Amino acid sequence: MIDFNQVSFLDSVYAMRKLPEADYPEIAFAGRSNVGKSSLINRLVRRKNLVKTSSKPGKTQSLNYFSVADTLYLVDLPGYGFARVSRSVQQSWERLITSYLTERESLACVVVIIDLRHELKAMDRELIDWLTQQGRELLPVYTKADKLSKNKQVKHAAALDAALNIRSSQRVLFSAKTGQGCKELRNRLAFYVENW
Repeated sequence: MIDFNQVSFLDSVYAMRKLPEADYPEIAFAGRSNVGKSSLINRLVRRKNLVKTSSKPGKTQSLNYFSVADTLYLVDLPGYGFARVSRSVQQSWERLITSYLTERESLACVVVIIDLRHELKAMDRELIDWLTQQGRELLPVYTKADKLSKNKQVKHAAALDAALNIRSSQRVLFSAKTGQGCKELRNRLAFYVENW
């Protein structure tokens, strides 16, 4: 098993040529701005502030690399969608993210983070469809589960499953606040790493 406690920040990357050597498999985390990406990663590695969280969309502006137990890299991608940055900055992110997601050979899986409270957004569907077309392994994670009752969690998750045309076994329900789904997520990621 991977020791997610042994984690350290490695680098913030703004260009493909600056990526670290592809020595380990990589798990990338993608999601709309303010969907809870940073909180999810912090919970995953049992750290409060390893990844900086912000109420201001567009805080992450690079590919942020974290090394886990010298066995894999976690890569925090810039959020897509609403962000208070210039169009030129957004376009440069998009070029970097697209290049990374299409060209990086060591990318083992993309965790696509979706807010469980809302119906599927067009941008989430587009990303998942595009990753599927690229032949990338992906794992949808429905986050902020703690903000809904158990009944509503089931109902909302079923609606998202139907919209994405996936089975419940193909995604994870998650709460950064309570830790719901965290063990399952670690196990899933370990599977992708082992089969990389």
